[in-house]
Amino acid sequence: MPRILLTFTGFHDPYSRGLIGDEEQPGPILSLASARSFDEIVLISTPNTKANTEATAAALSAAVVREIHLPLQDPTDYAEILSSVRRAVLPSVNEAEDAEIFVAVASGTPQMHACWLLLVASGELPARILHVRPPKFVSRDRPLVAEIDLSAPEFPEVRYSVQREEISSSAVSDPQTAAAVLGLIGDHPKLRGVIEAATAIAPATAPVLIQGETGTGKELIARLIHMLSGRPVERFEPINCSAIPNELVESTLFGHKKGAFTTAIQDQPGKFELADGGTLFLDEVGELPLPVQAKLLRVLQDGEVEPLGARKRLRVNVRVIAATHRNLRRMVQQGSFREDLYYRLNVAEIKVPPLRDRRSDIPKIALAVLDRINSSLRHPRRLSTEALIRLQKHRWPGNVRDLQNTIERSVWLCRKPILDAEDLLISEPETEGDLLAQLPQPGEGFSLEDLLSKIRHQMILRALDTAGGNQSKAARMLGISPQAVHKFLRKPGRPGSTQV
Repeated sequence: MPRILLTFTGFHDPYSRGLIGDEEQPGPILSLASARSFDEIVLISTPNTKANTEATAAALSAAVVREIHLPLQDPTDYAEILSSVRRAVLPSVNEAEDAEIFVAVASGTPQMHACWLLLVASGELPARILHVRPPKFVSRDRPLVAEIDLSAPEFPEVRYSVQREEISSSAVSDPQTAAAVLGLIGDHPKLRGVIEAATAIAPATAPVLIQGETGTGKELIARLIHMLSGRPVERFEPINCSAIPNELVESTLFGHKKGAFTTAIQDQPGKFELADGGTLFLDEVGELPLPVQAKLLRVLQDGEVEPLGARKRLRVNVRVIAATHRNLRRMVQQGSFREDLYYRLNVAEIKVPPLRDRRSDIPKIALAVLDRINSSLRHPRRLSTEALIRLQKHRWPGNVRDLQNTIERSVWLCRKPILDAEDLLISEPETEGDLLAQLPQPGEGFSLEDLLSKIRHQMILRALDTAGGNQSKAARMLGISPQAVHKFLRKPGRPGSTQV
């Protein structure tokens, strides 16, 4: 696992004056690099420290050194520092898969140190804080390099600003406000690109096709387009095409008249009629039967709906937004989706990125989900830095929905005040091959006892999850005694020791 160190360079790097005489001693960055090993060291310079950055880079030989220059006008301006780090530093390090990120707070201005603490404490940057003590404060109990645990009770809780506003009855014209209203969380460039595309196409009346994996939030994007379209906010009709029995699809979409079929005991308006003047969202449009696809095409072309059993058509003004996780082009080639309907729906196409392609948003989403859960708990929970790091590294095949479910079940089953990495009940996808081949490679710092303890911890939590919290059933699944499960739950900080 690559280890990456982020640090601002100061005015005295790479060397500083010693305490006695004029003898030069290694500065904080060189001291840290000599005490800890890193695969990459990212040196962040400003106009006043560029020369010292180059000298520090030349003095470092044990790791790959990368320089990032921030043209800060004022290195004591908190807002400017945060903005610059978010723009030029976070995107590259947050996308590094399977990397351990460390931040050094011993070099740079005090304001830079404070900004690092805010970014890490809020979860915006899942990293470990490293502090390098001046030599005069180093002792046996106070080592040169110390890791700061910001989830410890001594530190206040800091949250990345994610506020969901109440939906008003009037249309929202600002895309950022609309995204906040809907709970679209994140500021990754790929998500911003989707929001910009949705904003551009919103005023038009043409159909939109939204494509993306399951759980990526396609309906939220559809609602965003509708909210920015100027149509009545409440006139948004969603329908999951895969959840309707084939024999009821036509009636559900287009409506029916009394007596149109055996169970039609009264007139029933269809979704098109209910969405008149607004937007109809067809989720999983690829699941529609071919005969219904033909009728949908006619509605899109003529703007008229013919309910089952009706003698005349109804004129409707409906904006259609369709979504699918399937490859419609391939379905067209296979003959399971009409080519003319595909091109009619795909006037504008928006592709929603999977969560693994915008990893920097994962901690923000996780903390927003936790805040929602905490609103119903007597004792709020927190996520440790290690927990956020594990969340950010996971690939999330189920995307945002998968992440939400993981946070919820982890909180309910492991009721510790602060959830660590091993407390997260992440559903790992089934993998082929030898399970033993997936074990970690032993090496320096490896602890077999620690590994076995984490495996036991995780397996008991998973068994409890599968057994719906039934301790006896979980014990039978694991082949251990119910007393062993009960003992695990009664440990300090374990689920049974804290009441919700």
